[in-house]
Amino acid sequence: MKVQTSSPCLLLLLGSLALVTLTVCGPAASARPETGSLDASATAAMELQELDRVMSLPGQPAYSPEFRQYSGYVTTDEYLGKALFYWFLEATDKPDEKPLVLWLNGGPGCSSIGFGQAQELGPFLVKKDVAELELNPYAWNQAHGSYTFLIRWFQRFPQHKMKEFYIAGESYAGHYVPQLANVIVDQNKIAPKENYINLKGIMIGNAYMDGDTDLLGIVDSAWHHALISDKLYSDFQKFCNFSLVDLSKECNAAIDQFNALYSIIDIYSLYTPRCELGYPNFNSSFAAQIGRTSSRFDFLKIPMGYDPCSQTNSINRAWNDSDMTVLPIVKKLTQSGLRIWIYSGDTDARIPTTSTRYTLKKLGLPIKEDWSPWFHHKQVGGWSVVFDGLTFVTVRGAGHMVPSIMPEQALELFKYFLANQNLPSKPF
Repeated sequence: MKVQTSSPCLLLLLGSLALVTLTVCGPAASARPETGSLDASATAAMELQELDRVMSLPGQPAYSPEFRQYSGYVTTDEYLGKALFYWFLEATDKPDEKPLVLWLNGGPGCSSIGFGQAQELGPFLVKKDVAELELNPYAWNQAHGSYTFLIRWFQRFPQHKMKEFYIAGESYAGHYVPQLANVIVDQNKIAPKENYINLKGIMIGNAYMDGDTDLLGIVDSAWHHALISDKLYSDFQKFCNFSLVDLSKECNAAIDQFNALYSIIDIYSLYTPRCELGYPNFNSSFAAQIGRTSSRFDFLKIPMGYDPCSQTNSINRAWNDSDMTVLPIVKKLTQSGLRIWIYSGDTDARIPTTSTRYTLKKLGLPIKEDWSPWFHHKQVGGWSVVFDGLTFVTVRGAGHMVPSIMPEQALELFKYFLANQNLPSKPF
């Protein structure tokens, strides 16, 4: 059964520019009320919304479809002066009937704007050689600080409060997404009615969820793809216990030799020609094409410069309390009734499909529907397996950023997730 072909959701991007960025898209439970019927608090919320309204973007095509978009800051801690930036894009058709989805990119420290919005699933993509935008035919809108953001964002946009809400992301968002979902599930049990969040599911691509299986899968996948020698593979097996804690000198040496390999090929998409500028391709990045034209993103109410990624190495060194695994949280969420899909581009070498399969095996979930192909039109789009409480899907030929490499297949995957339907098992 094919799902709807109209724009699947409202898209919201959220996050602090320095550390965390989120993207949200999302169905409304009821139609948008007329301003005249609103009470005083709702009227005040509508006035705040209009202050955040974005009328158009620099370089936006004149033939763009009509949809509302908003951006701004939501304070999460008045005492410390913390705020998260968001960018909210409504669906291009029937926005009041579409679910709300929050999108998070990984890193840690990389932006949902410079990557998710501008290179993967936003309504506009940045052209490669000129500071202009072009329409994306496969756009997806056709943890406690983040939880506080959501509560206050819904206060600013009360008309979206009772919509079905989903959280999605990729890469290190394999930590962010389940952690935030866990907070929402727990808080929904004790929070006052006005703070209830109608969370229905989560979806994560090439997810970093468990440090040990991530490293083991990276090495095994590299050997199976004929990227490393038998000797280097043997050194890993001999000197590494495939734990990220207390690595031996010999294991670190093997890792250094392994990392050098990815200076000559693209670790994020093995069979994509390597960009001479390095990864990501800053010719096509939002910061390079739009950010360099102005030090102030006035059109998005951003009062400062912008980079697609913060200093991730510095973040990793300083972030000593980051969980090595979120598998206990994921296991808990599989028992919560949430819809959980994990997908994997099978040519990614950074969080390869092998790593994800090892990670999911540690959960010990019973299999309900075993490994089988799914189809995108006449071709195999990938494979899937349905566990009790979780669905795992591969996307054939896609890299780390699936919507960037295989946008049509990614959109199909996303629509079936929102519709809570199995992917097509036969060509169509």
